Amino acid sequence: MSDQNYSLGQVGDYEIRQLKIFKTVVNCGGFSAAETALNIGRSTISLHITNLESRLNLILCKRGRGGFSLTEEGKIIHQMTENLLESLDAFRTTVNNLNRSLTGKLRIALSDTVSLDTRSHFPELIQHFSMEAPKVFITTSVSSMAVIERMILNDEADIGFIPYHRKLDGLEYFHLYSDTCYLYCSKNHPLATMNAQEQIEQADTYPASHAGLKPHESISDQISTMNLSAISYFYDSRLALILSDQYIGFLPEEYAKSYIEKGDIVTVAPSDRFYNLGVALAYKKTAQPNKARELFLNVLQKIFYT
Repeated sequence: MSDQNYSLGQVGDYEIRQLKIFKTVVNCGGFSAAETALNIGRSTISLHITNLESRLNLILCKRGRGGFSLTEEGKIIHQMTENLLESLDAFRTTVNNLNRSLTGKLRIALSDTVSLDTRSHFPELIQHFSMEAPKVFITTSVSSMAVIERMILNDEADIGFIPYHRKLDGLEYFHLYSDTCYLYCSKNHPLATMNAQEQIEQADTYPASHAGLKPHESISDQISTMNLSAISYFYDSRLALILSDQYIGFLPEEYAKSYIEKGDIVTVAPSDRFYNLGVALAYKKTAQPNKARELFLNVLQKIFYT
C-alpha cells in the first residue's frame, strides 16, 4: 500500500478518533478484546482500522486466524500515536489550568517545628493566601527532609518547608531563615556539671542521638567523632531522648530556648559544639502552570521582602 510520493496532509479530529481506536485495539491485544473497552462492535472497529490504513497509506496490523499482530509500520504508528495523544492531553491540561479560577488543592509538606516557628511566618502566609484564594483546599503534612524532597519531585506535594542540607537538581529554593544548632544534655546528665573544657574533652564519650541522614560538611565535622548511639530525625523525639538523661544531641537554639529557660536541658561546650542550618521553601522546577503555588510564592515574596 505504501507509495513513495504519498503525503498525509492535515490531521483532523476524525483521524485522531481513528488513532485512539487503533491505540485501544493494540493495548487490548486485538479487535474482540477492544469491543468492551470501546463499546462498539468488532465490525465497526475493523472498518475504522481499515479506513485509518487507507488514510495513512500503510498496513498497520495483521488480523485473521493467526491472531492479531502489528506490522513494523504499525509499531511505529502506535508509538507515535501514544506520543501525540499524550501531547494533546498535556496541551488540554495546560489550557484548562490557565483559564481556571483558583480552586483545587495546594499541598504543603513541612519539616517538624517549622509551621509554628515565628520566623517562617507560616500562619501569616496561610492567612494572606486563603484571603486571596478562599476556594483552594489546603493540605499539610509533616515529614523528613528526604521524604519532602521526594514528594515534590514526584508531584505529591506542591511546596515544602525544609532544613536544607543540600540542593537537588529539579528543585528551586527560597531561603527563609537560619538556625544555630547547639549540643545539649539534660540537667541530670554528667556533662551538665562539667566546665566548658571538661565538656569539650568528654562529650564524645557519651551516647548521642542524631538525625540519621547524610549530613552536610559542617554537621559532619561535629558528629564524626561522637558516640552515635541513637537515631531521631524529628526534634521532639530527639529532645525526649535528651530528657531521658541517657543521650546528648543537637537542637536548634530557638527550639531549645524554652527548655533552657526552665532548666530542663543544658548547652554543652557552646563555643566548640555548634553548626548553622538553613531553612528554605522548596518547589519543583517545571514549565507546567500551577496558579495556587504561584500565588503562594507571591505571598511569600511580599511577606519576606516588605
